[in-house]
Amino acid sequence: MREGEKSGVLLCNALLIDGLGGAPEPDGAVLLDGERVAWAGSLAAAPPAARDARRVDLGGRTLCPGFIDAHVHFALPGRAGTPLSGVNELPSYRVLKVLDRLRVTLENGVTTARDLMGLDAGFRRALEERRIVGPRLRVAVSMLSQRAGHADFTLASGVDGYAAAVAMPLSPGGLVNTVDEVRLRVRELVAAGADCVKVASSGGVTSPHDQPDWLGMRPEMLRAVREEADAYGGLPVAAHAIGRPGIEAAVRSGVTSVEHGYALDDELRAEMVDRGQFLVPTLLETLTDVDTPGVPPAVREKSAHWHRVAQESVAASAAAGVLIAMGTDSGLTASHGGNLKELGLLVRFAGLTPLEAITAGTATAARLCGVDGVTGTLEAGKAADLVVIGTNPLSDIDSLGDPRSIHAVLKEGRIAIDRAGVLSGSGLPGLQDLTS
Repeated sequence: MREGEKSGVLLCNALLIDGLGGAPEPDGAVLLDGERVAWAGSLAAAPPAARDARRVDLGGRTLCPGFIDAHVHFALPGRAGTPLSGVNELPSYRVLKVLDRLRVTLENGVTTARDLMGLDAGFRRALEERRIVGPRLRVAVSMLSQRAGHADFTLASGVDGYAAAVAMPLSPGGLVNTVDEVRLRVRELVAAGADCVKVASSGGVTSPHDQPDWLGMRPEMLRAVREEADAYGGLPVAAHAIGRPGIEAAVRSGVTSVEHGYALDDELRAEMVDRGQFLVPTLLETLTDVDTPGVPPAVREKSAHWHRVAQESVAASAAAGVLIAMGTDSGLTASHGGNLKELGLLVRFAGLTPLEAITAGTATAARLCGVDGVTGTLEAGKAADLVVIGTNPLSDIDSLGDPRSIHAVLKEGRIAIDRAGVLSGSGLPGLQDLTS
């Protein structure tokens, strides 16, 4: 450092929400040292190093950790198409569309995401090397179920709709029909670089051969998944589970998280609390317009019923003390980039306070995704993943779902977007500045 040159960057004059769940700091500041947070707290308590930092006045805006979406599908188009729209597309073209979805998601405040079917580990590596722009990524690669289960998108013509429209080249398939096949497929996923294992313990709304209240992957198969995942370093297991039989099988097999969990009852909620299992309610998906053109009649019927069940049950899960992490199912029908609308829905339907909803989308989601040692809170040593918000989300949580409210996003101390120009002159590098 040359004489007189500032060391680090101090973001100050902000309402600081650190993700730890405590009261916000009205005169908050965060000291950045390269890719890391060096300190966060009240400006009055800033360490001596802050005196030598370049100051950036945020003008009273809100400063939060980068948000974490624990359930996305970047290989799917959301409202821009249908899950089968990729059947007539070359894999290379689908990859290019994925890159745009990753960028839009990051620019709207999500700095870490867990893709639960569709992307392979190559995307994660490219993001780590900053060859492409997007959130820090965790991948399941594919979803496992039995034939005629939620991972079976075989069309009447015999074409495998999942392989043709969603999966990246060389991704392991999702259909398993015996315990031995389950064990082999989990091992193949480990070899493919999966960060977690996604299973379908119930039927689904969009799958063509089953119903959400049918049992999906059988209990003995789920137990085999859990055993294999534990043998490979304790990989998290995420279970798509909508109806009660599938939720019961998932919970009692020891999965890490129940995705959706619409038909949870008090007995299973108590078990989830005892086991420390997470619920990812994916409420944004329940706002699907069932009259959207192209939605098959059978899917419309299932959506109308199960989405109502979801909205009516999630408050009881929150009240029971079930750990709730933010996840949106973006890509299925919800558009990419609108992920933070989920936070307002956690307040509206689950009865969380705005601060609790923000914690669900930061610290709690980080724990579920296994990145809590890296991100999810603004603490010394954590990655400098931050969102600068032009509103006070504690009084207007729905504002987070409007991209115009997301004034700037930092990932690992690099500017992903600066809509309001609040970071101009900060000296912080851009996200694709590979020379810094």
